[in-house]
Amino acid sequence: MKLKALFPSTALEGRVDLHCHSTASDGILNPTDLVSRAKSQGVTLLALTDHDTVAGVGEARAAGAAHGVSILAGIEFSACWGRRTIHIVGLGVDTASAALCDAVALRDRLRQDRSVRIADCLEKRGFAGALAGARALAGDGVLGRPHFARWLVEAGHVEDTARAFKRFLGAGKAADVKVAWPSLADTVAAIRAAGGRAVLAHPLKYGLTRTRLRLLLDDFHSAGGDAVELLCGRQNPVQTRELRQLLDTVNAASGATALRCSLGSDFHQPGQPWRELGCVHLPADVVPVWA
Repeated sequence: MKLKALFPSTALEGRVDLHCHSTASDGILNPTDLVSRAKSQGVTLLALTDHDTVAGVGEARAAGAAHGVSILAGIEFSACWGRRTIHIVGLGVDTASAALCDAVALRDRLRQDRSVRIADCLEKRGFAGALAGARALAGDGVLGRPHFARWLVEAGHVEDTARAFKRFLGAGKAADVKVAWPSLADTVAAIRAAGGRAVLAHPLKYGLTRTRLRLLLDDFHSAGGDAVELLCGRQNPVQTRELRQLLDTVNAASGATALRCSLGSDFHQPGQPWRELGCVHLPADVVPVWA
């Protein structure tokens, strides 16, 4: 089944956003409010892609029906590429698929273990109550590092979440806990087994050299990946052009099905116009993931 068959063709007549987050993971808005905001931004097709969970999709679909916004079931999986953590978005997944449920359950166990270890690291720095505080902020959503960052702010330990990552939670810091996520290939396979399309999320955010980014694109393509986020929020036009050139190079060398282009805001909360819902558009001369 083509991805386009998963939603009405009229959904492509407005703005499209295939990457955003709700309170089911580390977003600020619940799925209903998220869809309402998407509607106000002119979005007609929205994929809810919470981290390692599809728990918010049902509520989003109900809100979409009420607001006239087509909702695509999605997820953003954490995966390993070598020693590096990357993110892979699944679009149009069957939320009841055994393959998807197994992949979610595995990551839930890994996240719970990481959260305990992060809290232990923060406790050793003198920040008591980190685990309970982060869990309270996460509520029923997937517990992640942003919840620890928000707790550090609310507890008065740092000025803002950016400082929390810079001092404690970021790469190489005291509470930087590594996780052996499932491999890139296994993650793509799980998405495809769930009837979805695998999209490499925000490739420009990994801080890779051009050579390493080319290797990542090659490996993703070889693993059966479908598309790459050419645009993820507003980004440097020069970097976007360079990414497009790399995609063209990979596709020309593959001699097989080409990687297509996807887009999304990576919206988490209001007040960040560079990641506002529906804030980016694919160029007219690229092949979109829904083609």
